[in-house]
Amino acid sequence: MAWKTLDQMELDGKRVLTRVDINVPVEDGRVTDATRIERIAPTVQDILSRGGIPVLLAHFGRPKGKPVPEMSLKMLVPALEAAFGTTVAFATLDEAESVIAAAEKGQVVLLENTRFEPGEEKNDPELAKTYAALGDVYCNDAFSAAHRAHASTEALARLLPACAGRLMQAELEALEAALGDPKRPVLAVVGGAKVSTKLELLGNLVEKVDILVIGGGMANTFLAAQGIDVGKSLCEHDMTGTAKEIAEKAMSTGCEILLPRDVVVAREFRENAPSEVVPAENCPADAMILDAGPDSVAHVEQAIERAETLIWNGPLGAFEIAPFDKATNAAAAYAAKATANGKLVSVAGGGDTVAALNKAGASGDFTYISTAGGAFLEWMEGKELPGVSALG
Repeated sequence: MAWKTLDQMELDGKRVLTRVDINVPVEDGRVTDATRIERIAPTVQDILSRGGIPVLLAHFGRPKGKPVPEMSLKMLVPALEAAFGTTVAFATLDEAESVIAAAEKGQVVLLENTRFEPGEEKNDPELAKTYAALGDVYCNDAFSAAHRAHASTEALARLLPACAGRLMQAELEALEAALGDPKRPVLAVVGGAKVSTKLELLGNLVEKVDILVIGGGMANTFLAAQGIDVGKSLCEHDMTGTAKEIAEKAMSTGCEILLPRDVVVAREFRENAPSEVVPAENCPADAMILDAGPDSVAHVEQAIERAETLIWNGPLGAFEIAPFDKATNAAAAYAAKATANGKLVSVAGGGDTVAALNKAGASGDFTYISTAGGAFLEWMEGKELPGVSALG
C-alpha cells in the first residue's frame, strides 16, 4: 500500500492539519454520543506526544457552503477537551492563522466547519491552498469522508507531506486484510432491502469472494428470479433479470451463492406478529418473508466454519423487531465466536450492519467494525477512494 502513516512523519514543532470525522449527534448544543470523537483521540494524542500541534479540520451537517450558526463546530469544544485531556482553541478560517500561531505544544486547534466554505465540496484548489498555508503536515483520519473529493480530503492532501491517521490506518489495514490480500476462502454476507442499491457491490464481490450469502429483502428478489413465489414479500420484481445475471456471473467465477433454504413468514410487519417457518419455495401468497429460517442459519454457520475471512454488510432479516432478528443474531454470534477463537478474520461495515451487530452483542469480537458507511460500501464495490489515493 502506497500511503504513509504518522510513524513516517516528522512532527516535532510541526502544525499538523488533521482531517477528522466528528459529525456527532447533538441535542440542545450537547454531544449525545461521543464515539466518533473518542475514535480520533489516539491520532490527536500521538501528534501531541511527538511535539506536533494538531489543527483539526472537520465538517458537520449539510450547511451547503455558507455559515449556519447551529452547525458551528464551536459547540463540540467541551467534548473534544474531555476526550483529549487538553485545551482546544477554536477559530474561524479568517482567524486561523493568528490562533494557530499563538498555539503552544500540548494544545489542539479546531477550525470552523469546512462545509461553511463554498469551495469545500467543489474540491476548490484555492481553498486547499488557503488550508495548506496553515500547516506543515497533512494527516487524514476521516476514512468515512474518503469517498468524497473535497478540498479538505483530496486537494489539500496533494499540497503537503501527507499520511493516514491511526483510525484511517486501522481501517485501511483491516480492509486490505479482508479484500486486498485475504486468507481464503473468503465469505461475504450481504443483506438489505434492495438489490438495486447494491448492484455494483454484488458484481464486484462475485469476482473477489468464494462464498456469497445473500439475505434480507434482496434475497427475495433472487428467489423470485428462480421462479419462486414470494407472496407479499418486499421484492424488486423488475430486478429479477439482473439477479439472474449476477448468479450467472458467480457461476463463471466460481463464487458459491447461498440463498435462504427456509424462511420466517408473517401476515403483518410488527413486533411479535404471529409467524411460521416454511421452505423458501412455500411462502403463502398472503404472507411476507421477514427472516431466514433455522436451516438457512445452519447453512450460513457451515459457510462461516469453512471460511478464513468474512466481510459482512447488511442484516439477514428485519432485525429491528423480534422475532425477525433471530437469523442475524445467530449468524453474527457464530461469526463472533469463530473470530474470538482465532479461526476467522471478520470485517463488517455499513449503517444497518453496525446496529445489527451491536444488537446481536457480536460487534466486540469482530476483527474490525467500520463506521464509515458510504466509504466502506464504495471500497467493497471496488471503487477508488479519492481521500485515500491522494495520500499515495
